Amino acid sequence: MASLSASLKYLFQLGPRPLALYGLYKFGLITGHYKRVTPVFDIRKSSIELSTSYPKGSIAHLFPLPNREQLKQILGDDGQQALLAEADEILDGKFRLFGSEPVDIKLTLDGPLHHWTAYERNPQLLSNLQSLVSDIKFLWEPARFGFAFPLGRAYHLTQDNKYAEAFWKYFETFTEANPVNCGPHWMNGQEVAIRMMTLVWAAHAFETAPASSPERRGALLQSILQHATRIPPTLVYARSQNNNHLVTESAAMYTAGLFFKNPKWSALGWKWLNWAFQNQIGDYGEYIQHSTNYHRLMLQTALWVNLIKQDVFSAITTQALGRSAHWLFSLLDGASGRTPNLGANDGASILPLSVTPFNDFRPTVQAAARAFLRTGISPGVWDEMSLWLGLKETARVTDSDAYITDNLRGQNSWAYLRASRFKSRLSHIDQLHLDLWWRGLNIAQDAGTYSYHAEPPWENPLVTTRVHNTVTVDGRDQMTRAGKFLVLDWVNAYSKTEIAADENAIQQVEAYLRGYRKPHIRHERTVTVYNDDHWVVWDNFIFERLKLKFDGFKPPKETHLFRIHWLLPDWEWQIVETPSDKINGVGYDLNLLSPHGRMTVRLWLDYFFATAFEDQFTVGLARAGESVWGNADVQTIDGWVSPSYGNKMPALSFSMTAASEGLPSGFVTEFIFPK
Repeated sequence: MASLSASLKYLFQLGPRPLALYGLYKFGLITGHYKRVTPVFDIRKSSIELSTSYPKGSIAHLFPLPNREQLKQILGDDGQQALLAEADEILDGKFRLFGSEPVDIKLTLDGPLHHWTAYERNPQLLSNLQSLVSDIKFLWEPARFGFAFPLGRAYHLTQDNKYAEAFWKYFETFTEANPVNCGPHWMNGQEVAIRMMTLVWAAHAFETAPASSPERRGALLQSILQHATRIPPTLVYARSQNNNHLVTESAAMYTAGLFFKNPKWSALGWKWLNWAFQNQIGDYGEYIQHSTNYHRLMLQTALWVNLIKQDVFSAITTQALGRSAHWLFSLLDGASGRTPNLGANDGASILPLSVTPFNDFRPTVQAAARAFLRTGISPGVWDEMSLWLGLKETARVTDSDAYITDNLRGQNSWAYLRASRFKSRLSHIDQLHLDLWWRGLNIAQDAGTYSYHAEPPWENPLVTTRVHNTVTVDGRDQMTRAGKFLVLDWVNAYSKTEIAADENAIQQVEAYLRGYRKPHIRHERTVTVYNDDHWVVWDNFIFERLKLKFDGFKPPKETHLFRIHWLLPDWEWQIVETPSDKINGVGYDLNLLSPHGRMTVRLWLDYFFATAFEDQFTVGLARAGESVWGNADVQTIDGWVSPSYGNKMPALSFSMTAASEGLPSGFVTEFIFPK
């Protein structure tokens, strides 16, 4: 019955179109259609001609390589050393998985391989894969060939043939171990698409290298062709998902169409690319998956297409891409280059054209601003991506801390208050989450993702409202989590800027949501920043059912538990009871020793509500899933932050829980920074 209820909700809330498209995809699997149209064969033994327009072994030029002297100038001595160090790691068989620590590059799979459809139809085969690798993304990521970018950039910089030779060795290893359409590396259209576009880039980067023999280049072109052939039959699945799958697979088809002068492919890719950009980018520029990292992936795909395109984006598409560039720009922390780690973060960076760290968004923000906004940020080593993408400096430069946005900004701090209106699927249940930054440090932070496929309780658990910087009621989520990647009963949040009564206030924003339809509780959050970088967050709760009195009817009293939560950096800490002259209630000061000095997070509650249900009032601090102070309930997932996929680090989880039976009530949080 629960499954039936979820299916009906899915039908009515997402509409029949994605369900019908997904059903069509499953029908193709069951009938064996996809197995028939994507046969297995070995590229090395294939005699299939590529195209009458391109003799075997030739390269179709879609873009020029950057000027080498300009590249050296942008990188500087430190940047050049960093690039060559990364490339040399790859020569030694290592690469940085999801931007984290180096791991072995493994492109082969132990055990027998099957046609890709077998993994989709037989759960046991997937289970067998799971026994070989804890998360299939750890298997897929090396096969995206992201390491080809540092090798290609290092070769272009130095003209040292060893970097080209390394690419060809990895390519030949993959080709030999993974026949076309055979094995898990061919089961996902998006994985095939991303790998194909990378191979096209590599064909350009290594074209003139001594290691690039005619035979090797011919095999590469054959591989690119077979990758392209794999995508169209299952594009219906990407359309059913209506997310990054459709963007990357359409971009790959457009790329292949230009590369092989195949107008059918280029027209197909161009059609769905424009459709995706126009329908997946919201009115305010936020991407359909409500995630900064998936937003970056979409923009990197758009920038790749912008580099190679031979068509002109429509006005509607151009406007959508401009909005999306603005949205990411508005969330950039200028001091660190990072953004809030909002929504799902699968560790993707499909155009690693910079020596900056994985979580530095400046390369993409700079390139997208130049391409779609005709502006940019101050120049730096992050300009390497723009150089490779053929994007020149703009006359207008805007630093991110002066960029016009709806975010709240103090003198040395800023905050993003999450208040989104959903017309699509979403990543995390995080309405009214507050992300606070001070002098390049992410003070109140998002927990991230960690893993989609790990063993419980780490099977994508950081979706929940509990781990975000907001309030939960009765331990429930704001919306209904119906599966690992599915959230239903979407709840919109609304915000507006207000004029604060206090003359020392710089800015004030009020937001609200009705995320708890039963018992009809409205959560209101007001955030105010003052001249001295003092932040105050008021969280109030209104029992709207009490407004339903009529004709003598009085609803029964209801008691509900409210829990506020803040995820903070793992710094040296001390907790003391807040002095009574500072607050009108019961509170605690969490003092943290930051790299810039000691700061305080003050969390308090009106005295009446702390004592009316004294047995249900708790406060506590957790770290890495364990209580380190207080009497608050702690779960395994509390007190962790995941900066990138597959990587989690301890953090401090500061929470307070109190009960109320109907009177307006709430919490107050203050962030107090040193002068």
